[in-house]
Amino acid sequence: MPETASEPTIRRAVPDDAVELAELFWRVREQSVPAIPMIAHPRETVLPFVREVLLPDFEVHVAVLDGRMIGFLALMAPDQLGHLYLDHSHTGQGLGSRLVDLAKERFPGGLRLWAFQDNHDALRFYRRHGFVAVEWTDGDNEEHAPDVLMTWSPTAPDGT
Repeated sequence: MPETASEPTIRRAVPDDAVELAELFWRVREQSVPAIPMIAHPRETVLPFVREVLLPDFEVHVAVLDGRMIGFLALMAPDQLGHLYLDHSHTGQGLGSRLVDLAKERFPGGLRLWAFQDNHDALRFYRRHGFVAVEWTDGDNEEHAPDVLMTWSPTAPDGT
């Protein structure tokens, strides 16, 4: 389906996407949780991470609008939603929901993800999509920031 100004396309990422994907990753991560500095992952490490870890180890889907990458989803079998980031100018328009639906389609048996506790918008978003918080941490991670493990099951009580 060709992209239009109102409908971004979602496609599998390819190695040539690495630079634009790294830039998007850095920018949106910084916008999403500015209270958590990226000291564990300085800017100069993002492109190597995308090239050497994200693209080879994850199933990455990118959202493109008017030739520009505006979001991405990274999945890892058997059930990990590793990353879902959208440029803030494109939130609240259904694109995040499309990406979550794609994740559920790819892993229909269930999903798990980690989100920072300070990323209140993400936590609300995932709850709306049937994810449930199952574990809270005190920041025992690379970023030293409290986070929460959330899971989605196709047999959730709300039927999502």
